[in-house]
Amino acid sequence: MKFFIDTAVLDEIQEAADMGVLDGVTTNPSLMKKVGVRDFHGHIAQICEIVDGPVSAEVTATDYDGILAEGREVAQIADNVVVKVPLILDGIKAIKTFSQEGIDTNCTLCFSPTQALVAAKAGATYISPFIGRLDDISSDGMSLIRQIVEIYAIYGYETEVLAASIRHPMHVVESAMAGADVGTMPLDVIKKLIKHPLTDNGLAKFLSDWKELQGEGPDETPANGQVHREA
Repeated sequence: MKFFIDTAVLDEIQEAADMGVLDGVTTNPSLMKKVGVRDFHGHIAQICEIVDGPVSAEVTATDYDGILAEGREVAQIADNVVVKVPLILDGIKAIKTFSQEGIDTNCTLCFSPTQALVAAKAGATYISPFIGRLDDISSDGMSLIRQIVEIYAIYGYETEVLAASIRHPMHVVESAMAGADVGTMPLDVIKKLIKHPLTDNGLAKFLSDWKELQGEGPDETPANGQVHREA
């Protein structure tokens, strides 16, 4: 499964890229707002300088002609830009046109298998089911991933399933097990994928034993950093 980072913060993108496991970036107007982006095209260009993989840049137009005009302009920023289009009627029409023009698209805000089926038929490069938002309303977001993966496999659609709105590591595990092609997530979730208390405790023990072997004496500082003192 490919890892995308879901953010517009350049420092976060750089940190994830430095890990060596980052495959792409997804952004949206809300993420841009958090950063206070004014120069949208310039900001996307900066992201594309950091990451070689796909960078999803979302259009804000909601009519067919507007989506096409905005998407074509965005696609010119860099070769790895993916035009992110909302899953609405005019968005589907635009995705079909983009597909015919050879422009990659990410069909976003998917919440049902029927929506995903239509997006694939239109030629979307990626489909973005929002699993976290479904969980928020007591629906099973992961079942949607499984349904889409199965439908695409049955009919041989090439649209990649991009699990979005990932909130925690188990979302990543379950998406991978369900066969999602991509998972996009915040930086803190990427970091949590690596973290495990037994790894930390084991490393602390190894280092302590090594110091003792070198004649430096045992390291009396536990893994949690708290020194135990006898009463």
